[in-house]
Amino acid sequence: MLQRVDPAALTTDRTRSRAEPIAFAIMVAALVIAPFFAYPQFLMQALCFALFACAFNLLIGYGGLLSFGHALYFGWASYIAAHLAKVGAISFPVWYWSHAWVWFTIPLPPLSPELAILGGMLAGALLGLIAGSLAIRRQGIYFAMITLALAQMMYFFALQAKFTGGEDGIQGVPRGKLFSLVDLNSQNSMYVTTLVVFLAGFLLIYRIIHSPFGEVLKAIRENEARAISLGYKTDRYKLVAFVLSATLAGLAGATKAIVLQIASLTDVNWPMSGEVVLMALVGGLGTVFGPVAGAFFIVTMQNYLAQAGQWVIVIQGVIFVACVLLFRRGIIGELANVLRIRL
Repeated sequence: MLQRVDPAALTTDRTRSRAEPIAFAIMVAALVIAPFFAYPQFLMQALCFALFACAFNLLIGYGGLLSFGHALYFGWASYIAAHLAKVGAISFPVWYWSHAWVWFTIPLPPLSPELAILGGMLAGALLGLIAGSLAIRRQGIYFAMITLALAQMMYFFALQAKFTGGEDGIQGVPRGKLFSLVDLNSQNSMYVTTLVVFLAGFLLIYRIIHSPFGEVLKAIRENEARAISLGYKTDRYKLVAFVLSATLAGLAGATKAIVLQIASLTDVNWPMSGEVVLMALVGGLGTVFGPVAGAFFIVTMQNYLAQAGQWVIVIQGVIFVACVLLFRRGIIGELANVLRIRL
């Protein structure tokens, strides 16, 4: 039996399909001209956190998995990238039969920035695979608590490990030359590189959420039991989503270490996990552009309210409560709802 198609619904779908490319073009244009009006160092930091928020949104906004420990992948990727760019040598503990840990070192020269970032991203992927394999065995608050516990465990390891520099962190990370050609000590070159990394990560996330894999992920978010009944192995999908999110968070953290030339305990501590939750929430969970807007909003607020000291955390808490109570869709979510488009 043929069903009548509502022309209004088709018009709405066409409007939604056009909205995202237009919004993407506007975002790219704004980011290209932004260095003429704002400090490039601030913009690069915001872009790194925007990619971090997008990676987190892939997990919670489309997979329905709330992680309280995403600073683990962001922070440790930052440490690994900073160490590879500054020192190069890789050290890791080996468990011997005598029940003692021995540090085994692979001598390497300091690596170029692209290899350092790649190393940090791979570290994020490996940690995501290990943590995800453990966490996806549980759901809801238990899943969140496992991710938080693993993140805090690695935080204390970072505090004690020698190569992380303890409370001092790894400072003076050299930017070097990209592919031995582009000098990243130039602010313009570094900004263009950061922008390219962000756009590459953003487009990858966009492709993931609009792929068949992304559709299954959304189905698991809405009704996991029904997805299982349709024959999907949901644990595998959730693990892949977790690893992808951790990998992209690692890419953001590694890039941030090269941009700001420092990796510190702040990057791996639990408040960083809370900040990325706030960025995604303020911008709009489950929206493509929401985490970007949320990240820029939070980083701008922190930058201009730095003189307030610890009151910045209080202000962030007030914003979090306001978002939950007044506009749960976030900045982009509410805007899209008003305009009846998808962003």
